[in-house]
Amino acid sequence: MSRSRQRIVIIGGGFGGLAAAQSLKHADVDVLLIDRRNHHLFQPLLYQVATAALSPSEIAWPIRHILRRQKNTKVIMATVTGVDMAARQVLVEDGPPERYDSLIIATGAQHAYFGNDEWAQFAPGLKTLEDATAIRRKLLLAFEAAEREPDAQRRRALLTFAIIGAGPTGVEMAGAISELARASLAGQFHAIAPEDIRVVLIEGADRVLLNFKQELSAYALKSLRDRGIEVELGQKVKTIDAEGVSYGDKRLDTKTIIWGAGVAASPAAQWLKAPADRSGRVKVEPDLSVPGHGEIFVVGDTASVVQEDGKPVPGVAPAAKQAGAHAAKVALRRLAGDRSPMPFKYHHAGDLATIGKRAAVLDFGRINLTGGLAWWVWGIAHIYFLVDVKNRVFVAMSWLWIYLTGQRSARLITHGLAPTAEPLQEIDKEPELNVAR
Repeated sequence: MSRSRQRIVIIGGGFGGLAAAQSLKHADVDVLLIDRRNHHLFQPLLYQVATAALSPSEIAWPIRHILRRQKNTKVIMATVTGVDMAARQVLVEDGPPERYDSLIIATGAQHAYFGNDEWAQFAPGLKTLEDATAIRRKLLLAFEAAEREPDAQRRRALLTFAIIGAGPTGVEMAGAISELARASLAGQFHAIAPEDIRVVLIEGADRVLLNFKQELSAYALKSLRDRGIEVELGQKVKTIDAEGVSYGDKRLDTKTIIWGAGVAASPAAQWLKAPADRSGRVKVEPDLSVPGHGEIFVVGDTASVVQEDGKPVPGVAPAAKQAGAHAAKVALRRLAGDRSPMPFKYHHAGDLATIGKRAAVLDFGRINLTGGLAWWVWGIAHIYFLVDVKNRVFVAMSWLWIYLTGQRSARLITHGLAPTAEPLQEIDKEPELNVAR
């Protein structure tokens, strides 16, 4: 990299950050991408790793590999601790600061427990590969422990799985856990029958998939219940502990709780001392720049962006990719001295969610699809957007195998000894994978 050329620094290698970097491939600038982990993750399929349908390597790729042909781009793995806006430097842990002429922040979101952070140890969320493999281990260990548990009440708790939040993540997790328990593991345990399994989806609103049209939400609810999933609507969670979850006026004894009810932005707003919304997202200008700092841009789940019609840009992968590419374009224009307005315009392609085998909902505006056809379109769309051709082939083969046999090939339990009849404490000590973003 040349010290004489202007430098664009990108924080975050998710959808927004990667799109920004790729948009700068042919630009006459130096690009530096910083991320805490060494891989880009296809988050929409993360739940399939958590439910043993896919392996981690099928939905994640080294960032260096993806950007290997970009001669103007350097990648470093480091943890960002702040931004010195006066000196135009990104502060990193265990290293010197990195200078920038323009900065794009795409640091994503993290789990939010609405002020009850102590729930995290009992109800993990799903944002990283570490989360997914820990949840997979927790699910599979619950079955192993139930097989050995002589007490009927304790066995019921082990075979009860609670998911908090009925957005796309919660709905997809509930359907996948149900299929794992009732199809993939059927006949492989002597003390467990399919009817022993309880999957309970708890939602504070009055319907599932709140961002979808009413009729699609109704279809999803019926499909969930047809699969034996108990859906509790209009129920606010009161407490979560090692023995279960309390919601409304009910108590559910369970050893496995998965959180999918809320997210909060990364601490970017604190770094920038910028105005933020209730979730901590930076309130950006129409061109995605930070108020008062036209050289800094915030995209993806880190940004609060309002469209021309007054509606917020949704926190989905296509929005992050479009925002990342737009921020890169505006940054180049600003570095060239062009200060003309360039507002971001989000183009919404549609919403997709799957409930399980041969059941999904698609909202393409005027076109709505449900059932088997929607499920095939959902699968094709996700395979298409995978980064690597090899992964597209492997994922397609894995899904075809599950479709034909019901068997999931990624049912490996790692990190630990055989479970006892009380697996929770061993599970909660799940060590992290030796990877970094």
